[in-house]
Amino acid sequence: MTMRVSDLARKAGTTTETVRHYTDIALLKPERDPNNGYRRYGNTDLRLLHFALKARSLGFTLADIQALAGASREGETPCGQVRTLIETRLEQVETQIAELQSLSLRMRSAMEQWQGSPDCRLDDGRVCGLIDAFVDAPDPAG
Repeated sequence: MTMRVSDLARKAGTTTETVRHYTDIALLKPERDPNNGYRRYGNTDLRLLHFALKARSLGFTLADIQALAGASREGETPCGQVRTLIETRLEQVETQIAELQSLSLRMRSAMEQWQGSPDCRLDDGRVCGLIDAFVDAPDPAG
């Protein structure tokens, strides 16, 4: 069965822009219709697109996905690579979450400190007195 871009996107539950982008980066490799030059996608493309969308939802990059798909095309089983990559991505995400939680606490602290502070124009070269006056509370975790 062959599909056009819009058919493939609909079956995969994504956008035509995503299908075109994945084609442009050679993740998907449709055939060209010799009569009109249109891209024609098959079931292999649909399976690869489903894989790519699931992998993206798990935090894999397009470069990761291309490498995994390439390994699979060469007859390798990339599952070990998948485990290693997701462990690395999980550590990165957990670090980002901790950094964002710390940022959230600083932002809340600033909002509390600035409650009731007037807006004022500074003539001494400072940009914003609120930020200049902000006192960062010590991090309770460390």
